[in-house]
Amino acid sequence: MIESYNGTIVSKHTIKFMRLKIPPPFIMVVFGGIMYLVDRFLPFGSFSFFGQQYLYYALGGTAFVIILIALIQFKLASTTTDPITPDKASKLVTSGIYQYTRNPMYLAMLLMLLAFGLKLGNAFNTMVAAGFVFYMNHFQIKPEEEALSKLFGKAYQQYCTLARRWF
Repeated sequence: MIESYNGTIVSKHTIKFMRLKIPPPFIMVVFGGIMYLVDRFLPFGSFSFFGQQYLYYALGGTAFVIILIALIQFKLASTTTDPITPDKASKLVTSGIYQYTRNPMYLAMLLMLLAFGLKLGNAFNTMVAAGFVFYMNHFQIKPEEEALSKLFGKAYQQYCTLARRWF
């Protein structure tokens, strides 16, 4: 019942259940909630530094711009933006922001979480953000990559060698 999944021990049932089932924006909100709880109830790890406010605004603004560009590119390509059904993609988008990262929308969500973590000012929120990356890699991105590989074959495999998963 329990097996190694890409170096991680998890149950087969968990893998099947979690793959592509929960919308990534919801996952981001859940991890944001965990960050809030960490900040609220962990009695240590707080930090503050000069320019902290400017940095979290910069990260949040960058995240907004990245997600906007990514959505516009998908719209112009007339392909789906639904992360739950990557097998319905009609076109492989590899230009613009997608030449630098295969997952700009997830990168933007990570930047939003990092900005929120900076706003809260608790160092342990970086571990929560790392948990988001772990979750997204195993239960969202890898299943998407499998679906896109089946759909676009060698073109997608070549794209994977040219653009990194996150950045």
